[in-house]
Amino acid sequence: MSRRPRRHRAFLVAGALAAATTGYAYRPLAPYGYGSAVSWLASWGVSELPGQYLGAQLAGAGVALARGAARRPAGRAGLVLTAASAAGLVGLRRSANSAGPVLEAALVEGLGSDHQARIVRPRLPGDDAAVAGRPGLYRMMRVRSAYARDTDISYGHHGRANVLDVWRRPDLPDDARAPVLLQIPGGAWTMGNKTGQAYPLMSHLAEHGWVCVSMAYRVSPRSTWPDHVVDVKRAIAWVKENIARYGGDPEFIAVTGGSAGGHLSALAAVTPGAPEFQPGFEDADTRVQAAVPFYGVYDLTDGRPDTLAHWEKTVLKQPIAAARAGYEAASPLLRVSGEAPPFFLLHGTHDVLLRVEQARLMARRLREVSAAPVLYAELPGATHAFDTFGAPRATAAAEAVERFLGVAYGDWVRARAASAR
Repeated sequence: MSRRPRRHRAFLVAGALAAATTGYAYRPLAPYGYGSAVSWLASWGVSELPGQYLGAQLAGAGVALARGAARRPAGRAGLVLTAASAAGLVGLRRSANSAGPVLEAALVEGLGSDHQARIVRPRLPGDDAAVAGRPGLYRMMRVRSAYARDTDISYGHHGRANVLDVWRRPDLPDDARAPVLLQIPGGAWTMGNKTGQAYPLMSHLAEHGWVCVSMAYRVSPRSTWPDHVVDVKRAIAWVKENIARYGGDPEFIAVTGGSAGGHLSALAAVTPGAPEFQPGFEDADTRVQAAVPFYGVYDLTDGRPDTLAHWEKTVLKQPIAAARAGYEAASPLLRVSGEAPPFFLLHGTHDVLLRVEQARLMARRLREVSAAPVLYAELPGATHAFDTFGAPRATAAAEAVERFLGVAYGDWVRARAASAR
Protein backbone atom coordinates (compact mmCIF):
# COMPACT_ATOMS: atom_id res chain seq x y z
CA MET A 1 0.00 0.00 0.00
CA SER A 2 1.38 3.43 -0.95
CA ARG A 3 1.89 6.10 1.63
CA ARG A 4 -0.64 8.41 -0.01
CA PRO A 5 -3.79 6.28 0.61
CA ARG A 6 -2.66 5.68 4.18
CA ARG A 7 -2.13 9.39 4.58
CA HIS A 8 -5.66 10.12 3.35
CA ARG A 9 -7.14 7.53 5.68
CA ALA A 10 -5.22 9.05 8.58
CA PHE A 11 -6.76 12.40 7.68
CA LEU A 12 -10.19 10.76 7.66
CA VAL A 13 -9.56 9.38 11.16
CA ALA A 14 -8.34 12.79 12.33
CA GLY A 15 -11.45 14.46 10.91
CA ALA A 16 -13.69 11.92 12.59
CA LEU A 17 -11.97 12.48 15.97
CA ALA A 18 -12.24 16.25 15.56
CA ALA A 19 -15.95 16.03 14.77
CA ALA A 20 -16.54 13.62 17.68
CA THR A 21 -14.80 15.79 20.29
CA THR A 22 -16.61 18.89 19.06
CA GLY A 23 -19.85 16.94 19.27
CA TYR A 24 -19.05 15.91 22.85
CA ALA A 25 -18.73 19.59 23.78
CA TYR A 26 -22.28 20.20 22.52
CA ARG A 27 -23.84 17.03 23.88
CA PRO A 28 -21.82 14.93 26.33
CA LEU A 29 -22.43 11.25 25.72
CA ALA A 30 -22.33 10.22 29.36
CA PRO A 31 -23.77 12.97 31.56
CA TYR A 32 -23.89 12.10 35.26
CA GLY A 33 -22.68 8.53 34.79
CA TYR A 34 -19.56 6.47 35.34
CA GLY A 35 -18.29 7.26 31.84
CA SER A 36 -18.59 10.99 32.39
CA ALA A 37 -14.87 11.45 33.11
CA VAL A 38 -13.98 10.13 29.66
CA SER A 39 -16.59 12.36 28.05
CA TRP A 40 -15.29 15.36 29.98
CA LEU A 41 -11.67 14.74 29.05
CA ALA A 42 -12.64 14.40 25.40
CA SER A 43 -14.44 17.74 25.33
CA TRP A 44 -12.79 19.92 28.00
CA GLY A 45 -10.12 21.54 25.85
CA VAL A 46 -12.42 21.86 22.86
CA SER A 47 -15.10 23.55 24.94
CA GLU A 48 -12.78 26.07 26.58
CA LEU A 49 -10.26 26.67 23.78
CA PRO A 50 -12.33 26.45 20.58
CA GLY A 51 -10.34 29.15 18.83
CA GLN A 52 -7.06 27.31 19.28
CA TYR A 53 -8.60 24.01 18.15
CA LEU A 54 -10.12 25.74 15.14
CA GLY A 55 -6.75 27.13 14.11
CA ALA A 56 -5.10 23.72 14.45
CA GLN A 57 -7.83 21.98 12.44
CA LEU A 58 -7.77 24.55 9.65
CA ALA A 59 -3.99 24.26 9.47
CA GLY A 60 -4.30 20.47 9.22
CA ALA A 61 -6.93 20.77 6.51
CA GLY A 62 -4.67 23.11 4.56
CA VAL A 63 -1.82 20.62 4.67
CA ALA A 64 -4.15 17.81 3.62
CA LEU A 65 -5.45 19.82 0.66
CA ALA A 66 -1.90 20.64 -0.42
CA ARG A 67 -1.16 16.91 -0.41
CA GLY A 68 -4.13 16.09 -2.61
CA ALA A 69 -6.67 14.98 -0.03
CA ALA A 70 -9.57 16.18 -2.21
CA ARG A 71 -8.66 13.67 -4.94
CA ARG A 72 -9.55 10.55 -2.91
CA PRO A 73 -12.80 9.52 -1.17
CA ALA A 74 -11.15 9.09 2.23
CA GLY A 75 -9.54 12.50 1.99
CA ARG A 76 -12.78 14.16 0.89
CA ALA A 77 -14.65 12.55 3.77
CA GLY A 78 -11.98 13.83 6.15
CA LEU A 79 -12.39 17.34 4.78
CA VAL A 80 -16.17 17.19 5.25
CA LEU A 81 -15.77 16.07 8.85
CA THR A 82 -13.18 18.74 9.53
CA ALA A 83 -15.46 21.38 8.04
CA ALA A 84 -18.32 20.19 10.28
CA SER A 85 -16.04 20.35 13.30
CA ALA A 86 -14.87 23.85 12.33
CA ALA A 87 -18.46 25.08 12.10
CA GLY A 88 -19.12 23.59 15.52
CA LEU A 89 -16.04 25.26 16.97
CA VAL A 90 -17.27 28.65 15.77
CA GLY A 91 -20.48 28.01 17.68
CA LEU A 92 -18.53 26.97 20.78
CA ARG A 93 -16.56 30.20 20.60
CA ARG A 94 -19.79 32.17 20.54
CA SER A 95 -21.07 30.18 23.51
CA ALA A 96 -17.87 30.90 25.45
CA ASN A 97 -18.18 34.61 24.67
CA SER A 98 -21.72 34.59 26.08
CA ALA A 99 -20.29 34.12 29.59
CA GLY A 100 -19.71 37.86 29.97
CA PRO A 101 -23.37 38.90 29.62
CA VAL A 102 -24.50 36.01 31.86
CA LEU A 103 -22.07 37.04 34.58
CA GLU A 104 -23.06 40.69 34.21
CA ALA A 105 -26.71 39.72 34.65
CA ALA A 106 -25.83 37.77 37.81
CA LEU A 107 -24.01 40.79 39.24
CA VAL A 108 -26.91 43.12 38.49
CA GLU A 109 -29.51 40.70 39.84
CA GLY A 110 -27.59 40.00 43.05
CA LEU A 111 -26.06 43.41 43.75
CA GLY A 112 -28.16 45.94 41.83
CA SER A 113 -27.54 47.93 38.68
CA ASP A 114 -25.54 50.51 40.63
CA HIS A 115 -23.25 47.99 42.30
CA GLN A 116 -20.06 49.32 40.70
CA ALA A 117 -20.39 52.45 42.81
CA ARG A 118 -20.10 50.23 45.91
CA ILE A 119 -16.84 48.58 44.85
CA VAL A 120 -13.87 49.31 47.06
CA ARG A 121 -10.53 48.11 45.80
CA PRO A 122 -7.36 47.72 47.86
CA ARG A 123 -5.71 50.97 48.89
CA LEU A 124 -2.57 49.91 47.03
CA PRO A 125 -2.14 49.98 44.07
CA GLY A 126 -5.53 51.78 43.90
CA ASP A 127 -8.17 52.21 41.23
CA ASP A 128 -5.89 54.00 38.79
CA ALA A 129 -3.03 51.51 38.86
CA ALA A 130 -1.99 49.99 35.56
CA VAL A 131 -2.40 46.22 35.59
CA ALA A 132 -0.80 43.64 33.35
CA GLY A 133 -3.97 43.06 31.36
CA ARG A 134 -6.88 40.64 31.18
CA PRO A 135 -6.29 37.02 32.16
CA GLY A 136 -5.23 35.13 29.05
CA LEU A 137 -4.08 31.67 28.02
CA TYR A 138 -0.42 32.53 27.46
CA ARG A 139 -0.12 34.79 30.48
CA MET A 140 -1.20 31.90 32.70
CA MET A 141 2.07 30.12 31.91
CA ARG A 142 4.09 32.71 33.83
CA VAL A 143 1.80 34.23 36.45
CA ARG A 144 2.86 31.94 39.28
CA SER A 145 6.48 33.02 38.99
CA ALA A 146 5.31 36.64 38.83
CA TYR A 147 3.01 36.65 41.86
CA ALA A 148 3.80 33.68 44.13
CA ARG A 149 6.20 35.72 46.26
CA ASP A 150 6.42 33.26 49.17
CA THR A 151 5.98 29.51 48.63
CA ASP A 152 5.73 26.28 50.59
CA ILE A 153 4.94 27.96 53.88
CA SER A 154 3.90 25.50 56.56
CA TYR A 155 0.51 26.12 58.17
CA GLY A 156 -0.09 22.78 59.92
CA HIS A 157 1.39 19.58 61.26
CA HIS A 158 1.26 17.32 58.19
CA GLY A 159 4.35 18.12 56.18
CA ARG A 160 3.91 18.73 52.45
CA ALA A 161 0.15 18.30 52.79
CA ASN A 162 0.00 21.42 54.95
CA VAL A 163 1.83 24.09 52.95
CA LEU A 164 0.65 27.17 51.12
CA ASP A 165 1.81 29.86 48.70
CA VAL A 166 1.18 33.60 49.05
CA TRP A 167 0.48 35.50 45.83
CA ARG A 168 0.90 39.28 45.75
CA ARG A 169 2.18 42.10 43.59
CA PRO A 170 5.94 42.63 43.77
CA ASP A 171 5.34 46.26 44.78
CA LEU A 172 2.79 45.49 47.51
CA PRO A 173 4.27 46.60 50.86
CA ASP A 174 4.14 44.32 53.86
CA ASP A 175 1.86 46.75 55.68
CA ALA A 176 -0.69 47.13 52.86
CA ARG A 177 -3.57 45.50 54.79
CA ALA A 178 -5.01 44.19 51.53
CA PRO A 179 -8.07 41.90 51.43
CA VAL A 180 -7.26 38.20 51.16
CA LEU A 181 -8.52 35.34 48.99
CA LEU A 182 -7.89 31.73 50.06
CA GLN A 183 -7.90 29.32 47.08
CA ILE A 184 -8.77 25.68 47.89
CA PRO A 185 -7.86 23.25 45.09
CA GLY A 186 -10.11 20.56 43.69
CA GLY A 187 -9.34 17.01 42.67
CA ALA A 188 -12.11 14.69 43.89
CA TRP A 189 -10.82 14.96 47.49
CA THR A 190 -7.89 12.74 46.37
CA MET A 191 -5.64 15.49 44.97
CA GLY A 192 -4.92 18.71 46.81
CA ASN A 193 -2.17 20.31 44.74
CA LYS A 194 -1.85 24.05 45.39
CA THR A 195 -0.48 24.71 41.89
CA GLY A 196 -2.22 24.67 38.53
CA GLN A 197 -5.71 25.86 39.53
CA ALA A 198 -7.46 29.24 39.58
CA TYR A 199 -4.51 31.08 38.02
CA PRO A 200 -6.77 33.44 36.02
CA LEU A 201 -8.62 34.50 39.18
CA MET A 202 -5.63 34.73 41.52
CA SER A 203 -3.46 36.65 39.06
CA HIS A 204 -6.28 39.06 38.29
CA LEU A 205 -6.90 39.75 41.96
CA ALA A 206 -3.18 40.02 42.75
CA GLU A 207 -2.82 42.62 39.99
CA HIS A 208 -5.59 44.64 41.66
CA GLY A 209 -3.78 44.59 45.00
CA TRP A 210 -5.29 41.53 46.69
CA VAL A 211 -3.25 38.97 48.58
CA CYS A 212 -4.10 35.42 47.46
CA VAL A 213 -3.23 32.25 49.33
CA SER A 214 -3.17 28.89 47.55
CA MET A 215 -3.18 25.92 49.91
CA ALA A 216 -2.57 22.19 49.87
CA TYR A 217 -4.42 19.82 52.19
CA ARG A 218 -4.58 16.16 53.19
CA VAL A 219 -6.37 13.94 50.70
CA SER A 220 -7.94 10.51 50.47
CA PRO A 221 -7.54 7.57 50.51
CA ARG A 222 -4.57 8.13 52.80
CA SER A 223 -6.61 10.56 54.88
CA THR A 224 -10.23 10.21 55.92
CA TRP A 225 -12.94 12.86 56.07
CA PRO A 226 -13.07 15.34 57.79
CA ASP A 227 -9.27 15.74 57.54
CA HIS A 228 -9.73 17.76 54.35
CA VAL A 229 -11.94 20.46 55.84
CA VAL A 230 -9.98 20.44 59.11
CA ASP A 231 -6.95 21.52 57.07
CA VAL A 232 -9.00 24.25 55.37
CA LYS A 233 -10.07 25.55 58.77
CA ARG A 234 -6.50 25.44 60.03
CA ALA A 235 -5.35 27.37 56.94
CA ILE A 236 -7.99 30.04 57.62
CA ALA A 237 -6.75 30.29 61.21
CA TRP A 238 -3.15 30.57 59.93
CA VAL A 239 -4.14 33.38 57.56
CA LYS A 240 -5.81 35.30 60.37
CA GLU A 241 -2.73 34.96 62.55
CA ASN A 242 0.01 35.53 59.96
CA ILE A 243 -1.15 37.20 56.74
CA ALA A 244 -0.48 40.73 58.01
CA ARG A 245 3.23 39.96 57.62
CA TYR A 246 2.64 39.43 53.89
CA GLY A 247 0.60 42.56 53.24
CA GLY A 248 -2.83 41.04 53.90
CA ASP A 249 -5.68 42.07 56.16
CA PRO A 250 -6.58 39.18 58.50
CA GLU A 251 -10.01 40.69 59.08
CA PHE A 252 -11.22 40.23 55.49
CA ILE A 253 -10.85 36.75 54.02
CA ALA A 254 -12.77 35.33 51.09
CA VAL A 255 -12.65 31.65 50.13
CA THR A 256 -12.91 30.03 46.71
CA GLY A 257 -12.24 26.73 45.00
CA GLY A 258 -13.46 24.48 42.22
CA SER A 259 -15.02 21.00 42.33
CA ALA A 260 -13.93 19.45 45.65
CA GLY A 261 -12.50 22.89 46.41
CA GLY A 262 -15.92 24.37 45.69
CA HIS A 263 -17.42 21.97 48.19
CA LEU A 264 -14.78 22.77 50.80
CA SER A 265 -14.99 26.55 50.33
CA ALA A 266 -18.78 26.50 50.65
CA LEU A 267 -18.65 24.23 53.70
CA ALA A 268 -16.01 26.37 55.41
CA ALA A 269 -18.08 29.50 54.75
CA VAL A 270 -21.25 28.13 56.37
CA THR A 271 -19.59 26.41 59.37
CA PRO A 272 -17.54 29.07 61.18
CA GLY A 273 -16.20 27.72 64.44
CA ALA A 274 -17.76 24.26 63.97
CA PRO A 275 -15.94 22.22 66.65
CA GLU A 276 -16.14 18.95 64.72
CA PHE A 277 -13.99 20.57 62.01
CA GLN A 278 -11.56 22.29 64.41
CA PRO A 279 -10.17 19.58 66.69
CA GLY A 280 -7.55 21.04 68.97
CA PHE A 281 -8.18 24.61 67.81
CA GLU A 282 -11.86 24.96 68.62
CA ASP A 283 -11.44 28.55 69.79
CA ALA A 284 -9.84 29.76 66.56
CA ASP A 285 -11.81 32.29 64.54
CA THR A 286 -12.55 30.68 61.16
CA ARG A 287 -15.17 33.10 59.89
CA VAL A 288 -14.82 34.29 56.30
CA GLN A 289 -16.32 37.39 54.74
CA ALA A 290 -17.26 36.00 51.29
CA ALA A 291 -17.36 32.73 49.36
CA VAL A 292 -17.01 31.97 45.64
CA PRO A 293 -17.49 28.25 44.98
CA PHE A 294 -16.98 27.05 41.40
CA TYR A 295 -18.84 23.91 40.20
CA GLY A 296 -19.00 22.38 43.67
CA VAL A 297 -20.84 19.58 45.48
CA TYR A 298 -23.37 20.90 47.97
CA ASP A 299 -25.42 17.90 49.14
CA LEU A 300 -23.70 14.55 49.61
CA THR A 301 -26.95 12.89 50.67
CA ASP A 302 -28.62 13.52 47.29
CA GLY A 303 -25.81 13.43 44.78
CA ARG A 304 -24.73 11.31 41.85
CA PRO A 305 -24.29 7.59 42.50
CA ASP A 306 -20.62 7.70 41.49
CA THR A 307 -19.88 10.63 43.82
CA LEU A 308 -21.58 8.85 46.71
CA ALA A 309 -19.78 5.58 45.95
CA HIS A 310 -16.48 7.48 45.86
CA TRP A 311 -17.16 8.96 49.29
CA GLU A 312 -18.26 5.62 50.71
CA LYS A 313 -15.16 3.82 49.46
CA THR A 314 -12.44 6.48 49.49
CA VAL A 315 -13.30 9.70 51.37
CA LEU A 316 -15.51 9.11 54.42
CA LYS A 317 -15.03 5.32 54.05
CA GLN A 318 -18.41 4.39 55.51
CA PRO A 319 -21.71 3.66 53.76
CA ILE A 320 -24.26 6.42 54.00
CA ALA A 321 -26.71 4.02 55.62
CA ALA A 322 -24.34 3.64 58.57
CA ALA A 323 -23.02 7.20 58.76
CA ARG A 324 -25.74 9.46 57.39
CA ALA A 325 -25.05 12.11 60.03
CA GLY A 326 -21.49 12.42 58.73
CA TYR A 327 -22.69 12.94 55.16
CA GLU A 328 -25.21 15.52 56.32
CA ALA A 329 -22.57 17.36 58.33
CA ALA A 330 -20.36 17.46 55.22
CA SER A 331 -23.13 18.91 53.02
CA PRO A 332 -23.02 22.73 52.73
CA LEU A 333 -26.66 22.81 51.58
CA LEU A 334 -27.73 21.35 54.92
CA ARG A 335 -25.54 23.71 56.98
CA VAL A 336 -26.78 27.05 55.61
CA SER A 337 -27.88 29.61 58.19
CA GLY A 338 -28.82 33.25 58.28
CA GLU A 339 -25.21 34.07 59.19
CA ALA A 340 -23.82 32.91 55.85
CA PRO A 341 -21.48 35.45 54.21
CA PRO A 342 -22.04 36.83 50.68
CA PHE A 343 -21.91 34.02 48.12
CA PHE A 344 -21.22 33.93 44.39
CA LEU A 345 -21.79 30.44 42.96
CA LEU A 346 -20.68 29.59 39.40
CA HIS A 347 -21.47 26.41 37.46
CA GLY A 348 -21.59 25.28 33.83
CA THR A 349 -24.66 23.90 32.08
CA HIS A 350 -22.57 21.13 30.48
CA ASP A 351 -20.74 19.94 33.58
CA VAL A 352 -20.76 16.13 33.31
CA LEU A 353 -18.83 15.53 36.53
CA LEU A 354 -20.90 17.44 39.10
CA ARG A 355 -24.57 18.27 38.76
CA VAL A 356 -25.59 21.83 37.96
CA GLU A 357 -28.89 21.12 39.72
CA GLN A 358 -27.08 21.09 43.06
CA ALA A 359 -25.71 24.58 42.43
CA ARG A 360 -29.22 25.79 41.68
CA LEU A 361 -30.49 24.29 44.93
CA MET A 362 -27.63 25.80 46.93
CA ALA A 363 -28.30 29.25 45.51
CA ARG A 364 -32.02 28.89 46.24
CA ARG A 365 -31.39 27.75 49.81
CA LEU A 366 -28.98 30.59 50.50
CA ARG A 367 -31.47 33.13 49.15
CA GLU A 368 -34.17 31.69 51.40
CA VAL A 369 -32.08 31.84 54.57
CA SER A 370 -29.14 34.21 54.28
CA ALA A 371 -29.34 37.95 54.86
CA ALA A 372 -26.25 38.51 52.70
CA PRO A 373 -26.17 38.87 48.89
CA VAL A 374 -26.34 35.61 46.93
CA LEU A 375 -25.27 35.55 43.28
CA TYR A 376 -25.60 32.61 40.92
CA ALA A 377 -24.24 32.35 37.38
CA GLU A 378 -24.99 29.33 35.19
CA LEU A 379 -22.68 29.56 32.21
CA PRO A 380 -24.06 28.20 28.91
CA GLY A 381 -21.97 25.44 27.40
CA ALA A 382 -19.39 25.49 30.20
CA THR A 383 -18.02 22.18 31.38
CA HIS A 384 -16.14 21.20 34.54
CA ALA A 385 -12.98 23.21 35.32
CA PHE A 386 -13.90 25.95 32.86
CA ASP A 387 -11.82 28.44 34.85
CA THR A 388 -8.48 26.64 34.46
CA PHE A 389 -7.22 28.15 31.23
CA GLY A 390 -7.01 31.86 30.57
CA ALA A 391 -9.82 31.38 28.03
CA PRO A 392 -12.90 33.60 27.47
CA ARG A 393 -15.02 32.04 30.24
CA ALA A 394 -12.18 32.08 32.77
CA THR A 395 -11.38 35.68 31.89
CA ALA A 396 -14.98 36.82 32.23
CA ALA A 397 -15.38 34.87 35.48
CA ALA A 398 -12.23 36.39 37.01
CA GLU A 399 -13.39 39.90 36.17
CA ALA A 400 -16.90 39.27 37.53
CA VAL A 401 -15.60 37.72 40.74
CA GLU A 402 -13.27 40.69 41.26
CA ARG A 403 -16.27 43.01 41.04
CA PHE A 404 -18.33 40.85 43.42
CA LEU A 405 -15.51 40.72 45.94
CA GLY A 406 -14.98 44.45 45.52
CA VAL A 407 -18.59 45.04 46.56
CA ALA A 408 -18.33 42.57 49.47
CA TYR A 409 -15.14 44.27 50.59
CA GLY A 410 -16.69 47.72 50.17
CA ASP A 411 -19.75 46.78 52.20
CA TRP A 412 -17.48 45.36 54.90
CA VAL A 413 -15.30 48.50 54.97
CA ARG A 414 -18.35 50.73 55.29
CA ALA A 415 -19.91 48.56 58.00
CA ARG A 416 -16.65 48.60 59.97
CA ALA A 417 -16.41 52.39 59.66
CA ALA A 418 -20.02 52.81 60.80
CA SER A 419 -19.40 50.53 63.78
CA ALA A 420 -16.33 52.53 64.76
CA ARG A 421 -18.39 55.73 64.76
